[in-house]
Formats: sequence, C-alpha cells, structure tokens
Amino acid sequence: MGFRKAPAPTERAVLVVGLGRFGTATARSLVEQGWDVVAVDEDPELVQKWADDLTHTAVVDSTDEEALRQLGVAEISRGIVAIGTDVEASVLTVVNLVDLGVQVIWAKAITKQHGKILERIGAHHVVYPESAMGERVAHMVGGALSDYIEFDDGFAIARTTAPSWAWDQTLAEVALRTKFDVTVVGVKKLHEDFTYARPETLIQRGHELVVCGSTAKVEQFSRAATRSKV
Repeated sequence: MGFRKAPAPTERAVLVVGLGRFGTATARSLVEQGWDVVAVDEDPELVQKWADDLTHTAVVDSTDEEALRQLGVAEISRGIVAIGTDVEASVLTVVNLVDLGVQVIWAKAITKQHGKILERIGAHHVVYPESAMGERVAHMVGGALSDYIEFDDGFAIARTTAPSWAWDQTLAEVALRTKFDVTVVGVKKLHEDFTYARPETLIQRGHELVVCGSTAKVEQFSRAATRSKV
C-alpha cells in the first residue's frame, strides 16, 4: 500500500518504522518540532489511526527491503526503528535500512542482547525506553528530584527542589560545588522563566535547581535536599 500522503524527500525528513506507543510518541513529537515524518507499520489499523496526525503514513512490511525501496526510503537520511517485541522484525528492518543507505539509524531495543545485535548490524544509536524510564522514575521516587537524566559515562542532570537550608542565600554563599561537587546550571520558580545560574543568584523558597555532576554526587545532593524538605 502506498503512502496516504506522498512524501517528497527533504533535509528534514525522518522515517519512523513501527507505530506502537514508542514509535507514535516519537513521530508526533517530531511533527511538532517541524520534521517531515514518514511513518510506516504493517498494521493497517494503526496506520489509519495516526494518518491525520503524521506527515506521511503507509502500510508496509519493513522486513521486505524491496517494499521499502519502492516507497522511497532510500531517499531518507534518518531512520528510527521503533519495533520492540518482535526482535526478528527489528533486526531485519535495521539491516534493510543499512542496505538502503539510510545514513543515521536509531533503534529501540528491549534487552541488552537485542541492543548489541542492533549495534553490530549497523544501528548508530540504540535506545532502551522502558529501562531508561524505569531508572528515571526510581531516581525521582527515591529523592527530591522532579526530573532526572543519566548519561552513559556516569554523568547526570537533575531538577530538584531547593533545600530549606539554601533559602535566602546566593549560590556563592551556599557553595554547592564545594560541599557536594555538583554544579547549578539554572534556577526556576513556578510560572517564572528559567534563569541561568550566576554566583549572585538568590535561592528562594519554591525555587527548583537544575544541577549536574557525577551520578553519585547528584544523588548525594538529592538525599541531602530530601532530608531538609518542609
């Protein structure tokens, strides 16, 4: 089946294969950011469901290289393989995108072994959405964090409520880098704009701090902030 709306390849075109929860969320977010999204799935009901929300949609078996070629996938430089539970389909789809010359490929993996296979056959970026979200929620539940992102090299960025012992003091006076070895990137209050941190920035009740540093240090600061919450 051809595209519901025929795509014209552009520099802002992205192929999304698989319209489950992860694929749909990714595709819709890309559309909102102005990307030209080419979305395909083998399930006609899913394609029909999201046809009006996405730029271009088509029913296609992504394990069939010729079917992808006929749809013009070789003209698209970026691809996202959002297939999860069907590991064989995920692997074959990545192989097809590699063979068709897609220059940058992101792929969803459900296990580390699945991810290793995807990397070895040509996926440039492998993501583990369920695992990443689980770790993120665990950090948020266990401390004063309202948001948390951890990178592969042991570095983390987090948003946390300013502890009471820091209220009515400047960042220079609080000296979080000296006490906890974390850096405050910015300060934000509800309904107010984000403010980049300066030594003279005053921390007040209701402020949230965006901090970064090693994972261990960020967690240590989070625990200290939790103990002082009022």
